[in-house]
Amino acid sequence: MSKFGGATAKVIKGALKVRQTRAALTLTNEAVSRIRVLLAQQNDANALKIGVRQKGCNGLTYTLEYAKDKQKFDEEVEQDGIKVWIEPKAQLSLLGSEMDYVTDKLSSEFVFRNPNIKGTCGCGESFSI
Repeated sequence: MSKFGGATAKVIKGALKVRQTRAALTLTNEAVSRIRVLLAQQNDANALKIGVRQKGCNGLTYTLEYAKDKQKFDEEVEQDGIKVWIEPKAQLSLLGSEMDYVTDKLSSEFVFRNPNIKGTCGCGESFSI
């Protein structure tokens, strides 16, 4: 034990018990690459902003917008130099999700793999939590 200004400190050997937390959102390499291309095409965009709004047959849908400024309560996810800001309303619904960019013969789109979703509509655009 050592004394410092009347207080004592003790060193204990052993592993620190840390609770594992889930990331707000993880991005696949494909999503990072696509966001990088999209942001490079926009002169005044610093990040991609994700939100949710009420729409569709299951209640909620994701929104994606270019953003110049981060708002006070936006959650920032930075991965491989790419910034994604998550609106406060969307933060809990996205917790632990993965954002991917998928291309097939008929379409190319961002896909969210979300463990919090309880149901989706037939077309996959809206969801419920």
